[in-house]
Amino acid sequence: MRKNYDVLIVGGGLAGNCLALALKNSELDVAIIEAQTQQKLYNSPAGDRALALAVGTVTMLEALGIWQGVKQAATAIKNIHVSDQGHFGKTRLSAQKAQVAAFGYVITARDLETHVAHLLEQTAITRLCPARIEGLASTEQTISVNLDYRNEKTQLAAGLVVGADGAHSAVRKLLDIDQQRIDYGQTALVTTVNCELPHRNTAYERFTNVGPLALLPVGSRQCAVVWSRTPQQTALLLEMSDADFICQLQQCFGYALGELTLAAPRRAFPLTLIQAETLLKGRAILIGNAAHQLHPVAGQGFNLGLRDVALLAERLIEQHKNGLDIGDFVFLTRYSQARQQDLKKVVGFTHSLVRIFSNDNLPLAGLRNLGLDLLDLMPGAKSILTQQAMGLAGHLPRIGNRRPGDDRAF
Repeated sequence: MRKNYDVLIVGGGLAGNCLALALKNSELDVAIIEAQTQQKLYNSPAGDRALALAVGTVTMLEALGIWQGVKQAATAIKNIHVSDQGHFGKTRLSAQKAQVAAFGYVITARDLETHVAHLLEQTAITRLCPARIEGLASTEQTISVNLDYRNEKTQLAAGLVVGADGAHSAVRKLLDIDQQRIDYGQTALVTTVNCELPHRNTAYERFTNVGPLALLPVGSRQCAVVWSRTPQQTALLLEMSDADFICQLQQCFGYALGELTLAAPRRAFPLTLIQAETLLKGRAILIGNAAHQLHPVAGQGFNLGLRDVALLAERLIEQHKNGLDIGDFVFLTRYSQARQQDLKKVVGFTHSLVRIFSNDNLPLAGLRNLGLDLLDLMPGAKSILTQQAMGLAGHLPRIGNRRPGDDRAF
């Protein structure tokens, strides 16, 4: 086994594997360190979750050679319907009126993860698995990584370590990077339902006084459900019979899609806004869920993480081509600062949606519903919301010779 690399990516999930693919044609020596076997990753309940891919994200995946192999498994979002339970306000967005092919696409995490892992197997990138990182130590020239690889202790060296190992990041913990946490007091219940009526490629976001309910189109007659409730309510919904659960779901959502039936197990995930206090320390940098974890209300989590990946890959390749140190602190600081503007905007947007819509304050309910109705009547405001939904509201990094957003209708 080799002992020295340019880049060691810790985490073989979507963020880490996409970064490796983005670097595959560079002259950088890259290796991935992953604690779980591919089979365990495939069988993880997290694979059931639905990912809402913004148009900018799809273009990045296309540039990485990923989208071409999974687009048949994805469902286009051509309409968005936002409403507030028990109130009159609603906003509707139409891709046709916005003159775009789609606002985004829905795909299961497992479908995307499996294809990305398959593409990675066809490259020369080293994958160390199962392997657990046990120590990190940076010097002026390198970073040392203590590793338990297949129950044997070993040490590797690299110019840069990238922590892409998720919300419980071992890299972040070993670097003693603290987190800022906001507990929303909500749990996301996720499942899939069959719909009596066709969804017509419509994504529904229905706000309630406890938390949002999203139904995202899958195939022709299914929807992925992401239902935010209190932990106590979620526990009761998990314990209910299928019939009782569907009854509760229909009471909240209504019958716009006719009668619903369960098509997948129910699973639950706690909802917390988590931000690492810094993205870098020494010769190590955090990306994806290791750096930030969002409320799913606007479906921005993976989209934000892939922009981390794309910008980091773009800058690493340029830095290396110029013969410069990819682990240089000033270089990494500039990357971190470049990501902060996007991060703050997305966090502010999602956090505001949760705070404004997840409460039963009557005066505020009146104002927000008036806002939804006004938004429905204002083309200019709709255009801004459309750009946000498509992931085209700000600077997007270039992958290869393409910048996401250059081709907006595809």
